[in-house]
Amino acid sequence: MDFTFGLRRRFVQIMTTCLTNWEFTNLISGKIYKGPGKNLCAPGLNCYSCPSATLSCPIGALQTVGGTSGFGLSLYVSGFLLLLGVVMGRLVCGFLCPFGFFQELLHKLPVPKKKLFPPLRYVKYIVLVIFVLLVPLWGSIYEDKGIPAFCQYICPAGTLEGAIPLLLTHSEFRQAAGMLFAWKFLLLIGVAIGCMMIYRFFCKVLCPLGAIYGLLNPISLYRLRLAEQRCTACGTCRGNCPMDINPARQTSSSECIMCGKCIEACPNHALYLGRENKEGCC
Repeated sequence: MDFTFGLRRRFVQIMTTCLTNWEFTNLISGKIYKGPGKNLCAPGLNCYSCPSATLSCPIGALQTVGGTSGFGLSLYVSGFLLLLGVVMGRLVCGFLCPFGFFQELLHKLPVPKKKLFPPLRYVKYIVLVIFVLLVPLWGSIYEDKGIPAFCQYICPAGTLEGAIPLLLTHSEFRQAAGMLFAWKFLLLIGVAIGCMMIYRFFCKVLCPLGAIYGLLNPISLYRLRLAEQRCTACGTCRGNCPMDINPARQTSSSECIMCGKCIEACPNHALYLGRENKEGCC
């Protein structure tokens, strides 16, 4: 069967979402899977507390820094993210992130589409430094436990995948839900509306995991490449890029999720994904 690049990517997204959330029946019972799979991290954003989740969230695990075992876990997660980033960069975001897939589905809804104000792209790096690195580190030093600040105060994936299913299946949790859940629910609604209007709004503005992979995009082995002798600077790739970059001039951009839309749109087959430059590509 001859799949286009976009259909192949969609297939991988669906399979990844299913494999990282294999315990479907737990969504009915409200039971959280705690088997051996939770010792491993998913490559993308996927809440540990989601009843169907079979793997841990790397951002949640990265914040768990308390005592010897905590630091060991943090080093493992850091190495895991570094390895994925160096090999694939933000291809992980484009292919292997369940919440990224959810955002793309939201964007298909028939509402007016907008472009992101470019400086907002840098907010995710602030979120990474403060909520994923500094606050958890402060907790590990002064309170002897990691403070999962991003998960606790921001993460809309956690609200959607973890908090809401658990509140629906556990009446005792509903009685305890307070202002924190109200804040995170409102944030989830805001992110959902943003994703309807702006392609992958959360990825562009708030995702610390995207920030990590984005920093490694320029050195990743597998990334967007340009066969310069084929490029006519027609601007077609830029007009078709949902991440609002110029692929022909920014092949190593930290914003590129390697979705392949520019590859499919290029009339001269000048863009491709690969490990090395090939002057005679395609």
